[in-house]
Amino acid sequence: MILRTKVFDLCDDKYRNLSELARAMGISVSEVYRIRQGTRKINQKFILGAMQAFPERRFSDLFYVTPDDGLGDRHDYVRWG
Repeated sequence: MILRTKVFDLCDDKYRNLSELARAMGISVSEVYRIRQGTRKINQKFILGAMQAFPERRFSDLFYVTPDDGLGDRHDYVRWG
């Protein structure tokens, strides 16, 4: 299973750019960028930061799980299992 995020779809309504989003999440811009590009997996720090940056949202509003297609596409993910 792959954990994916909707954070980048939601941030346009609340944050002007990735720097503002990263600041609100309490993580570096480079980490946010790498997760967005799919070169870094979603980790606990990103999850907690997302919940901090979007306190009005539930976990299920920010993240969702999909089957592992084995293709390693560029979507934001962390593998479970």
